[in-house]
Amino acid sequence: MTHRFLALTVASLSLLAAATSQAQGLHSTAAPVGVVAPAAAPPPAQSAGDYIVAVVNSEPITNNEVRLATQRLLQQLTQQGRDAPDHRELARQVLERLINEKTQLQLARESGIRADDAALDQAEQNIAQQNQMGVAELRRQLAQEGVPLNQFRTQLQEQLLLTRVREREVEARVRVSDQEVDEYLRQQQNNNDPAAMELNLAQILVAVPDTASPEQLAALKAKAERALARARAGEDFAALVREFSDAPDSATTTNGGQLGLRTTDRYPALFVKATAQLGVGELSALVRSGAGFHILKVLEKRSAGLPAMTVTQSRARHILLRLGPQLNEAGARARLSEFKQRVLAGKADFATLAREYSQDGSSTQGGDLGWTNPGMFVPEFEAAMNALAPGQISEPLVSRFGVHLIQLMERRTATLNPQEQRERVRAMLREKKLDEAYLTWAQDLRGRAYVEMREPPQ
Repeated sequence: MTHRFLALTVASLSLLAAATSQAQGLHSTAAPVGVVAPAAAPPPAQSAGDYIVAVVNSEPITNNEVRLATQRLLQQLTQQGRDAPDHRELARQVLERLINEKTQLQLARESGIRADDAALDQAEQNIAQQNQMGVAELRRQLAQEGVPLNQFRTQLQEQLLLTRVREREVEARVRVSDQEVDEYLRQQQNNNDPAAMELNLAQILVAVPDTASPEQLAALKAKAERALARARAGEDFAALVREFSDAPDSATTTNGGQLGLRTTDRYPALFVKATAQLGVGELSALVRSGAGFHILKVLEKRSAGLPAMTVTQSRARHILLRLGPQLNEAGARARLSEFKQRVLAGKADFATLAREYSQDGSSTQGGDLGWTNPGMFVPEFEAAMNALAPGQISEPLVSRFGVHLIQLMERRTATLNPQEQRERVRAMLREKKLDEAYLTWAQDLRGRAYVEMREPPQ
């Protein structure tokens, strides 16, 4: 989205958008509001050799601001592996972005929108926690990277103001009706273009050499039939992939033989035909190709215009130690590291430790958080959990709530119920409306501003 957060110039601080979220519990109540990437904070005084390139309602934008913001945007594009336009065009785009930000910040201040020191302190603390460091360490890193603290906090303040003015002027006004959701679903269901249908399959391949004798062919077919019978009996498909499949890297892959979500015209026609009448979670009969015998499992099937209707759910448990006068971060980390070593050595049970020591409401369930969909936890917690394989235990993790030790218990693919599917469609349509509404609002605000472009001094 045009108005979503692109990344702070300091790479380690790319979680600023999430940091401004004001969720009050471990489970997020809503997706964090995005914000525009901050421009460099203007220097206290125009430096020697610098000059004004634009005036926005009597406020100047200097060449130095444009130069620094251009350099930082170029660095971001390089890190993302994206091609950048030529330097002149990039600088022009950056100047336009700075003009838009300036007009929006002016509106925020004229409207009485404020971001006080308490809000700045909270945002700074959240950024530090989400980057696995304390505030003091964050400030040391900023200093090492040449970012003065007052400039950083000015950027934070501007981000909060931009977020709040956009929430008030744009986001609060965008609604998606039930009728719009119904109409969109009808359009997608009536679209029979193969390129508009997406499919995600997992496969077990029992390879057949070109030179296989009839006896070898019969033995390989029997092997494939055994794998199919066990899959139909309910055995874990990913485990069967590791045991039977001859597909490249299938023995070590962690994705359970998934071929990936793609439009049906990018799958072999025989795969599409074999799964055409199957629902999500169902298995095909044996499919014979030039490579061998395939067993196909439908993981997802949907219109390309619809959001994903399946989610990867996780079931995890954790131990939370809250920080306070009696326990600092270093002490909490040390205690949880000791718990981890005791569990790994078989000297303690994770659930028992959670019941005894965890300072979270889940302690009575042995720290069990139940099955959860993506986005239900704060970003730092979810990122650590997603990096784990079932059975693994994380390193101690700092969040805004304290220090956690996480164990991933299980992971599964689940289909959203009809109401959840409708809400996904509603959210997708709302994002599109937000993009359009933001662009219209920003252009209108820009059009009503007095903007004077200045030529470089001769």
